[in-house]
Amino acid sequence: MTNTDTFDSQGEVTATTDPKTGEVEASAVFGTTPERLFRALSTKEICNWWVRPGVFNTEEWSGDVREGGRWAAAGIGGGQAYQLEGEFITVEEPHKLAHTWKPVGAPFKPATLTYDLKPQADGVQLTLRHSGLPNEDVCEKTRAGWETSLMRLQDIIAAEKG
Repeated sequence: MTNTDTFDSQGEVTATTDPKTGEVEASAVFGTTPERLFRALSTKEICNWWVRPGVFNTEEWSGDVREGGRWAAAGIGGGQAYQLEGEFITVEEPHKLAHTWKPVGAPFKPATLTYDLKPQADGVQLTLRHSGLPNEDVCEKTRAGWETSLMRLQDIIAAEKG
């Protein structure tokens, strides 16, 4: 994989991209329970952390979190309004969540986003895979977005500990 960056924010966040396969993988450890982290991944709470300051900001999210259920999000990205949509493929609370991901009206097939949550001694290891992205530019922007979003989620979870 290429384009690897690592930052510290209550633990390490890594995000890599492979433009040849159209895949982004990101990983982070969260000092919380799988149940708490799953809730952050599957509720309107997404609006608090699906962000990249100055680049995109998720302002709305709704979802019917069950296999076959739909989800939708909207916000501002690059100074323009955006809308995303998808369908939940796998819901194994609190260990795995997978759904399709596509900008509304985009002329390409939906990508797939999979979150795997694994308990460990210091919290929960989250690994996400965003696959089926259409080109190198989208892969890189998505990698950077997941990196900053996971750092933001780590900050939110860490603040809950007091």
